Amino acid sequence: MHFNYRYFETEGGVWWFGGGSDLTPSYLVEEDVKHFHGTYKDVCDKHNPEYYEKFKKWADEYFSIKHRGETRGLGGIFFDDLNDKEPDEIFAFSKECLDSVVPAYLPLVAKHKDDEYTEQQKQWQQMRRGRYVEFNLVYDRGTVFGLKTGGRIESILMSLPETARWEYNHKVVEGTPEAEILDAFKNPRDWF
Repeated sequence: MHFNYRYFETEGGVWWFGGGSDLTPSYLVEEDVKHFHGTYKDVCDKHNPEYYEKFKKWADEYFSIKHRGETRGLGGIFFDDLNDKEPDEIFAFSKECLDSVVPAYLPLVAKHKDDEYTEQQKQWQQMRRGRYVEFNLVYDRGTVFGLKTGGRIESILMSLPETARWEYNHKVVEGTPEAEILDAFKNPRDWF
């Protein structure tokens, strides 16, 4: 799971909000994904009935790993350059999104924290973490900006997983849980 909500203001009175929350599981549990998306759909609908569909699509597009033809995870919401309403209104929306991180994610942690796993499942998780690294270093606007402008490298790279894995020309076996979630990464779904 990843989340980030921010406000920018420049000289001359130019301002905008950005942010998002996205789910990056290694295995597909549809009930979990629906809970996560449902939490953010409720927040979006409260502020603007068009937000969820718009920001979910934006997340699916933004978190795309183009060179792999798949997404980093199973989406959520994402928005940037948002300044089409009064700042207080967008701040209230952003704050409620931030306040929804725990209710969106903690039930999933509580449900799965004691799940047993095999070495093969751990290797798959490490490969998915590798995809997270690829996305962040190649496509993430904030990471790329920080690296190109001399930002604090340690701070920038702290968002990366401690361990990750890559295998040359890795293929998943059809009909496996890995193939099931890979299909969801390659074909973003409407979870409702």
